[in-house]
This record gives sequence, C-alpha cells and structure tokens, in this order.
Amino acid sequence: MKKHNLLCTVLLTASLSFAVQSSAKAKEYCPDGSAGRSVYALSADSNPNADSKNNKTKADKLFELGESYFESNNYTEALKCFMKAAEKGHVEAQYNLGVMYYYGDGVAQNYTEAVNWFRKSAVQGFAEAQYNLGVMYEKGDGVAQNYTEAVNWYRKSAEQGYAEAQYNLGWMYANGDGVAQSYTEALKWFRKSAEQGYAGAQNNLGAMYANGEGIEQNYSEAAKLYGKAAEQGNAEAQYNLGLMYYNGDGVAQNYTEAVNWYRKSAEQGYAEAQYNLGVMYHNGYGVAQSYTEAEKWYRKSAEQGFAEAQYNLGLMYFNGDGVAQNYTEAAKWYRKAAEQGFAEAQYNLGVMYHNGYGVVQNYTEAVNWYMKSAEQGFAKAQNNLGGMYYYGYGVALSYTEAEKWYRKSAEQGFAEAQNNLGSMYYNGKGVAQNYTEAVNWYRKSAEQGFAEAQYNLGAMYANGDGVKRNFTEAEKWLRKAAEQGCAPAKEALKTLKRNSR
Repeated sequence: MKKHNLLCTVLLTASLSFAVQSSAKAKEYCPDGSAGRSVYALSADSNPNADSKNNKTKADKLFELGESYFESNNYTEALKCFMKAAEKGHVEAQYNLGVMYYYGDGVAQNYTEAVNWFRKSAVQGFAEAQYNLGVMYEKGDGVAQNYTEAVNWYRKSAEQGYAEAQYNLGWMYANGDGVAQSYTEALKWFRKSAEQGYAGAQNNLGAMYANGEGIEQNYSEAAKLYGKAAEQGNAEAQYNLGLMYYNGDGVAQNYTEAVNWYRKSAEQGYAEAQYNLGVMYHNGYGVAQSYTEAEKWYRKSAEQGFAEAQYNLGLMYFNGDGVAQNYTEAAKWYRKAAEQGFAEAQYNLGVMYHNGYGVVQNYTEAVNWYMKSAEQGFAKAQNNLGGMYYYGYGVALSYTEAEKWYRKSAEQGFAEAQNNLGSMYYNGKGVAQNYTEAVNWYRKSAEQGFAEAQYNLGAMYANGDGVKRNFTEAEKWLRKAAEQGCAPAKEALKTLKRNSR
C-alpha cells in the first residue's frame, strides 16, 4: 500500500494575540473607565511599586487600543499602539508586532524585524512567539536557517502545551531535522498535539499508525485519527481516509466512501486526492465511470504539477478518452511528468519520439528517455532500450548492450524481453549461442501468453533445438500462438501436419 502522507510543518500563527488576560488586568485598575487617572498620577517618589504597575497599565491600554485599531483594519494606528506597548515590554504587543512585520500589515514587510519582535516576546516565555520564532529559524526567514534553533524554540513552546509547536516538534523528530531522528519522539509530540484536537497532528499520528512508524501498525487507530482530522476539514486526512476506504484498511472496503473523502479533499485543491478521484472516475470505482470527469480531476491535479496526474492526462489525450485524441497534447503532458522523473512517463515519451507521435521522430531522443526510465528499473523501457541497441537506432549498434537491457527487463518477468533474450541465445548475439537457454527464456515468455515466444518454443520442439524433439509439444505451443493470430505459427502448424503424415 502506498505510504500514508504526513503533513509538513505548519506556517506561522497568522492571527494576532488578543489576550483576555491583559484586558482583565487593565479593568482591574480602571473598573469604571475613569478611576485610572489617579493611578497614572502617582509618582515613583510616592510609591516605588506604583510606577511599575502604572507602566504596565499604560502598556495594557495601548495594547487594547491597538487591538481595536487592528480589528477595524487600521493597521497603521494599530502598529503605533503595539509599538509603544512593546517598548514597555508588553509581551503580546511584541508578538503582534512580529506578526505585522511578517505579513507587512501597516508597515513594509520585514522578516528581520519580525524575528526581532518575536524574539523579544519569546524570551519572556510567550508560547506563540516561541513557536513563530522556531518557524523563522526552520524556514530561514529573517535569520539564517538553523534547524537546531528551530527545535529549541519549538520545544520551549511545546512544553507550555502549545499544540502547533508540539506538532512541528514532532515533525522535526520524524525527519531528523535539528535533532536525531526518532519516530518514538515524533509519536509522543504528535500525540500531545492530537489530544488537544489539532487536526494536522491527528493526521500525522494516524499516518504513524498506518505506516507502523514508532508504534505497531494499527489501521483501526489510523482510521479513527484520520476521521477526527478529516471531520475538521483537514485535506490530507480526508485523502488518507479515502485511501483507508479504498484499500479496506481499518475499515470495511467501500469505494463509495473512498470517493466521498477523496472528493472533500480534492475540492480543497489537494492534488493527490484530485488524482485519485480521477482514477475512481476512470475505472468506475464507487462512482459511474466517466472519462470526462476523470479528465477534469486529472487536469486539476496535473496543473498543480502532480506527476502521476500529468502522466494519466497524457494517456487520456493519447487514447482520446474524455477528450479529443491529440498526440501533441499527450506528448506535452508526458514531458511534464517525465521531467519530474516519473518513469512511466519517460518511457511513453520515448515511445512518442520512437514513432513520431505528436513530436518529430527522433531515435536519439527516444533512446534518451528510454534510458532515463530504464535506469529507474522500468521493465518496458529496458526492453525498448535493448531493441534500440540491437538495431542501432539512435545509438551505436551493440548486441552486448542489447543483451544487458533485455536481461534486466526479462528478470523482472517482462514477457517480450524474455522472448528477445531467448532469441539472443538462439542466434548467439551478445552471448554465446545456447539453445537450452533459448528454450528456457522462450518458455518463460510463452507461459505468460506471449504469442511470438509460443511460436518460437513450438519451433524449438519441432526441430529438437535445446530440447528433445516432441511434435506433441510443438503442436501445443504453435496452436497457442496461432490462436492469437500469429501467422508464422499457422504456417508452421500446416507444415507440422504434412510432415507427421
């Protein structure tokens, strides 16, 4: 089964801090909205402790005023109030300034200043600022990228119970960024965050259960956690829950439910879900088959750069399924997927160049793309590359190279390559002639139903090459080939009948 997806670390906390606690403190000193004047009038000489309280009260009031301005979208005035409060050491105002500099609200965007104010707030122990400072270090925004420092600040925030920081700290452990990789630690922090209802952590904890990372594999637990996150609208969890229903992992297999969750995720723009929803429509799984709908969802995913979708969209154009047949468009989408290293697309693009479909025929380019795919172990590409070397198309003729690539493909069980390798042994090209080995490879291919190999194996039995002559076996294999329309096999059967009279 495809490994379930974990969400990556999340971005900065976008909202400003509108803390109830700070407002309550201000009201404590000014219950009627006017009594505070006497507090402000007290001097340090009259009461040494009063100046500190007075200063804090002023900072709180400035902070509240900044909140008011921000809520009315007057960012310039909000910035001024937060700045004055921040300079008096108001921790939430410092944090808010960091957010405003990060997003460029009421001020020119400046990541360095954002880091400055996040740090001032973070060193005072404000969890959201510690988290955001960790993000800045992880992303390298306004400060040199430093995963170790990111982990440091995530941990400080996480230990205060801040769910997003617990989630990001789990991600750092999962990937070994700034800390030794530890699925056990990742699991621990994802769980803490998930228990607070944080959807991203619920998804990732589900993925740990699904993949058996840091804990014994448990699809039922994975499905429960995906469900919690999916119900909150988490697109990746919706996709993962769709996978569970598709495969029947932790839940009863149900293509209709798989479609339901893929659709929810796809409608949020999640590329893998869009692709999978396309597959469901393409094959009529859990929904009425519709090439038009399949093409629609493949395209949405393909336009986001998802290689599998680009490849499948190319197939739709090549076959004219859901769209007018168009080899040029097919080649275009194969290329997009191929350039991302998708082996099947590289192979298909090679075929397009080989045959001049949608592109100018070019054997050299065909070899280029076959080679890229073959080196990834794609059996069809390895077979075709062997053929290019065998005939010297787009590359210098080399039976040795041909045999090498045919063998790689044949050993993966690709029937056409097994037949080709058998012919190399029969003719002694690239290898020492060996009829016994020829029979061996012809048989492997023939047993998979490859007509040409069935014909060749029948001929070996008829002639007694590499095997004891046996007309019964010869007839059996020649007939199998003939029934598939192999013309040489039909003629060989006639000859065999004449000779056996």
